[in-house]
Amino acid sequence: AAEIDALGTEASLDMRVNTLKTTREALIKSLKEEGFDPSPTPYSPWGVRLAKRGAIFNTKAFREGWFEVQDEGSQLIAFACNAKAGEKVIDFCAGAGGKTLALSAMMQNKGRVLAWDTSATRLEQIVKRIRRAGADNIQRHAIESESDAFIKRHKGSADVVLIDAPCSGSGTWRRNPDLKWRFAQQDLDEVTAIQTRVLASAARLVKPGGRLVYATCSLFNEENKKQVEQFLSRNPDFRVATPAEIWNNEYGFNGLEAQDTLQLSPLRSNTDGFYAAVLVKNKE
Repeated sequence: AAEIDALGTEASLDMRVNTLKTTREALIKSLKEEGFDPSPTPYSPWGVRLAKRGAIFNTKAFREGWFEVQDEGSQLIAFACNAKAGEKVIDFCAGAGGKTLALSAMMQNKGRVLAWDTSATRLEQIVKRIRRAGADNIQRHAIESESDAFIKRHKGSADVVLIDAPCSGSGTWRRNPDLKWRFAQQDLDEVTAIQTRVLASAARLVKPGGRLVYATCSLFNEENKKQVEQFLSRNPDFRVATPAEIWNNEYGFNGLEAQDTLQLSPLRSNTDGFYAAVLVKNKE
């Protein structure tokens, strides 16, 4: 009940600083000079939160590509990938590219980020954002489905594969309250079946010792822990890496890293309801 009540609260306006061009401190200073009241987000080292909404797309910082609007929870999903400079990273369900851009910055523009999606239209939306962000290591490709023959070309080659899976979107109901009236049990059954197929397909891409990050913006167990448990039962060569292991206890996440997997919500973390599991493939 408390979680449902929290979904009725107003969502914050969060931004991710583009570390390819500036720092969080410089972004906060710039926004203050233009009359905003920004502050660092409590969990994401890239995040800036505004106390009040405003015309941020008219700011110098936006024109210069210093930030992207992105919920702190979404930032933490990208952060959990722990992508490093020079690696090969696949964003399997890239959409319009919010996490793709975060991964590129995390990798300092070095290595390759392959942004895939079944919608060429959605992938096209990232083009201007890539240019504004100054990201040079992103390659886009539209796939027909999770079983597209193109995927096999990259089998066993990726250091990191991120699956931001199609889901109910229940974690975003405070931003999209009408969704709760348009999502039924049948829809949940259909989307969990898709998630299972996507997980099975994406797992082929991970090289030994690599990471498969499964994420949703859902609060439903059927889409989250249950999916991971089913995947692990079919793929014993993968194991769960805790957030504390991935982040090496470097950041003060106030207990978020104590879980085996990460479940965020408006009640627990004042973010959207994101879930993430980091699955490491055993080395051969």
